Amino acid sequence: MPDVGVQLITTSDGSHSLFNVTLNETYHSVHGAVQESAHVFIDNGLDYFVHRNSPKEISILEIGFGTGLNALMTLKAALNTGISVHYTTLEAFPISTATAQLLNYAQKLDFDNANHYFEKLHNAVWEEEQLIEKNFSVKKLKQKIQDVHLSTSAFDIINFDAFAPSKQPDMWTMSVLQKIEMAMKPGAIFVTYCAKGQLKRDLKSLGLMVETLQGPPGKKEMVRAIKK
Repeated sequence: MPDVGVQLITTSDGSHSLFNVTLNETYHSVHGAVQESAHVFIDNGLDYFVHRNSPKEISILEIGFGTGLNALMTLKAALNTGISVHYTTLEAFPISTATAQLLNYAQKLDFDNANHYFEKLHNAVWEEEQLIEKNFSVKKLKQKIQDVHLSTSAFDIINFDAFAPSKQPDMWTMSVLQKIEMAMKPGAIFVTYCAKGQLKRDLKSLGLMVETLQGPPGKKEMVRAIKK
């Protein structure tokens, strides 16, 4: 059984997501959880950064570990490319291991030892950097973005995957975005499924170059912003 207040659902591409009863919001798009994560955070995030910079090493900050889908997809990409990835992820309200075991991402992504890696990601000790594979480490922080200390110019990619502004407005404030911008290296990118006008205006006011891109299936647009 999933955690209290959370329901397991199947999205249109056959991959699972969770429905948060309190917020009346799903963790991923009902049009396809895997499709959404691939489009926003891999295709227009990680892959874009790699093609633009040809790095040997990447530091990623994720706002909202959630189900662990983005982390697993990033791990898969790291294994395929050989690039070393340092993955820091925030989650103030983590799901239980029992709930994570209900999710079918390992089957849907279908790569060697996917289920083993997914379990390792969820079982990783909080607040400590742990090696999941020789070129992929994860540091899970059980903290809110408002409270966490982020080093200046520390990250190449920001995966902003909080619940929608209408559901969690405190996650999308200017003070939060300022903290994130300070933590971005020159040339770093910020990607999110959200394309609200206020978000784009706020990012531009912080000096970022903002792009409105085609969204994943079922969503018209998404945003990518680049630090100059």
